[in-house]
Order: sequence, then structure tokens, then C-alpha cells
Amino acid sequence: MTKLSMHAISTPVFVRMLNNLSAFLAKAEQQARTKGYDPAALLNARLAPDMFPLTRQVQIAADHAKGCVARLAGHQPEAIEDTETTFAELQARIRKVIAIIDGYRPEQLDGSESREISVKIPNAELKFSGLDYLNQWAMPNFYFHVATAYAILRANGVDLGKKDFLIS
Repeated sequence: MTKLSMHAISTPVFVRMLNNLSAFLAKAEQQARTKGYDPAALLNARLAPDMFPLTRQVQIAADHAKGCVARLAGHQPEAIEDTETTFAELQARIRKVIAIIDGYRPEQLDGSESREISVKIPNAELKFSGLDYLNQWAMPNFYFHVATAYAILRANGVDLGKKDFLIS
């Protein structure tokens, strides 16, 4: 039986989906320009009044990816200010996060499946083993925000399909 490494089940998944997210954004910006409306209108779009807009969905997805890999390596996640207001700035954030994630070597995550991971959320601190953190917190949150970004764009007429979500 082959043993999967924590690096193998986290880093490539995050990088692939961040690249897909980048492709969604590029397609959205291009289609807006082709159809003659300001692409910036999409940046504040949301699915429901109480949900975050597209820009924030991208920021949070990126934060879950970089935070997960850093925590699994036993490091404090690098802080990135949430100041993006354009597609170009969101693309730069995604590239930066991919570079951060790619900077971790597989051996830095070795043994992290049993490392205690603590995550502070409003009014609580959650504790997980590394494997549970990856599977029960980081990945579900990451996919939620990537899927929500996809859904916001799709709901606003961007020509995206399941293939865009799954294949980079």
C-alpha cells in the first residue's frame, strides 16, 4: 500500500484550484470587456445580500490555501492585506499565494497529519490533528469559497462550466 504524504494531498490540490480560480477571473474580465460593460461590476457581485462579494471570496480562498500549508509545516501563515480592488490585483494575490505554497517542500509537511493545529475563529479556538484540519476545515472552506466565486460569476452571466471548475 502506498502512503500518501500530506504535501501530496494538499499543495497540488490548492495550486490546481487556485489556477482554475485565476482562469475564472480572466474569463470573467475578458467577457465583460467583450460585452461592453465594466468588469469591476463583477468584483462586488454576491449571491445573497448577507454573503461576501467576489473579491472577498477570492481573498478567503487564497487565505485558506496558504494558511493550511503553513500550519501543516508548523509555521505561522504569512499575512496578506485584503486590499484588492481590481482583477489584476486579485490575480497578483493568487500568484503570490501559489508561490508561497510552492515554496514549501514535501518534507516540511512530513508527519503533520498528527501535528496539533489550532485555528482561532470569533468566540472560539478550534483544535485539530493536521489530517483532520486539512480534511475537515481547510479543504471544505477552500472549496466553499472557490465554488462561491465560480457561482457568483456564473450567476452574472460569465460563460463558465463544470470543466472550467475541474480542469485547469
